[in-house]
Amino acid sequence: MQKIKNIRFFFALSSACTTFAKSREGCAVPADNDTYRKEMEYTLNIRGKLMDLGQPQVMGILNVTPDSFYEGSRKQTEREIALRAQEIVVQGGTMIDIGAFSTRPGAHEVSAEEEGRRLREALAIVRREVPDAVVSVDTYRPQLARRCIAEWGADIINDVSEGGLTGIVNTPIHESERMFDVVGELRCPYILMSVKGTLRDMMVALADEVQQLRDLGAHDIILDPGFGFGKTLAENYALMAQMDKLLVMGLPLLVGISRKSMIYRLVGGDPTTALNGTTALNTIALMKGASILRVHDVAEAVEAVRIVQEMKEVKPQ
Repeated sequence: MQKIKNIRFFFALSSACTTFAKSREGCAVPADNDTYRKEMEYTLNIRGKLMDLGQPQVMGILNVTPDSFYEGSRKQTEREIALRAQEIVVQGGTMIDIGAFSTRPGAHEVSAEEEGRRLREALAIVRREVPDAVVSVDTYRPQLARRCIAEWGADIINDVSEGGLTGIVNTPIHESERMFDVVGELRCPYILMSVKGTLRDMMVALADEVQQLRDLGAHDIILDPGFGFGKTLAENYALMAQMDKLLVMGLPLLVGISRKSMIYRLVGGDPTTALNGTTALNTIALMKGASILRVHDVAEAVEAVRIVQEMKEVKPQ
């Protein structure tokens, strides 16, 4: 087991996960899951303003890349970026995630200079077009993340490298500071994604990483189970089935399964035909406690949120 710095946090997690040693079902949450979820009230501090996650939020994807896995998400010209940002907000999205490199298998390397140019230009356009939207930047480079938050107007760091602890990205990180140090110094919200394949391994690793972040001064941490990253098809669906058990971490969950291969490898097709499967999985994720859906198709995700929220408001007869 990895070393957990804070003993009290370790024992709190251990007490919630006692079934790990005795059961194949992993970490148990209280029997009344709906009651448990209602007790978890999450907010994010976005530059001094609190964003309430009591109702799940929809984060629209804006890829300023030529090679993202879903062709429909690629936006490169100023007009394309502006229209996409407006579209996300008009369709009900409250968050925009800007990515300037692709993490799909076989994607081309992108230099720090090129990624930075793309992010700087896209952030300027998005801030001009939809100034009230909450904006995250999808980057694994600490120095770029720092500039995005401190200089270019981003609000949240979305990091697929698990703080530089994984080899999931295409380009090695050669920087003098760690992403966790940047997050701790800037005190900005941070999306921590896991590439672990099983729930047990994921929770042990996340417990240590969350404590590292807290020790450095980070407050607003969002957990991303990392669907599609470092996981087999079976592991992806096993994780979705048990995702509500991550609620014992006491942190909001972001789910990003939009048009991913875990859908069309199961039912057939490709990213262009995976909207129906995406909506089905987004609905399940909401029922399992997701606070943020990261999606290509904003209107459909907003509908899923409204339907699930209405179902949760129904009182037993």
